[in-house]
Amino acid sequence: MLKHFLPVLASMALVLPAIAADLQVPYPAGYRNWHHVKSMVIGKGHPLYEAFGGVHHLYANPKAVAGYKSGKFPDGAIIVFDLLEAKSADNAVIEGARKVVGVMHKDAKKFTATGGWGFEGFGGGDKTNRVVRDNAASACFACHEPQKGQDYVFSRLRD
Repeated sequence: MLKHFLPVLASMALVLPAIAADLQVPYPAGYRNWHHVKSMVIGKGHPLYEAFGGVHHLYANPKAVAGYKSGKFPDGAIIVFDLLEAKSADNAVIEGARKVVGVMHKDAKKFTATGGWGFEGFGGGDKTNRVVRDNAASACFACHEPQKGQDYVFSRLRD
């Protein structure tokens, strides 16, 4: 009986990696040339310090900028959360090493389980060092879910 399923299992072994790769969020090449949404520093004492302490810069591609303005982000919108160490020097907070490049990529058909958004984090900004992988629902979306009324996005454009 098992010999009848071997060809099916073999074909699944070829298809499943392609499906998994299709669900990956791509590294956002050139994101620092996109629209700067905002910057902030999360310091000691903030509830998210352990996970997100440091200097944050948020960038949006043109489709994401349109989404910020309309309140509904179209497929292809990409928001980047660039997190760097915060260092103190000469009574100033300066950027240290890059900790992670976090990415939200809108594709309503691909990422149905996470509100139409794909999430990924690239450790140290290394495009090969994926730190979220298949944990997007628990590692990212669980925090973004209460923002459903803003299409799961926390940030807003500055005036």
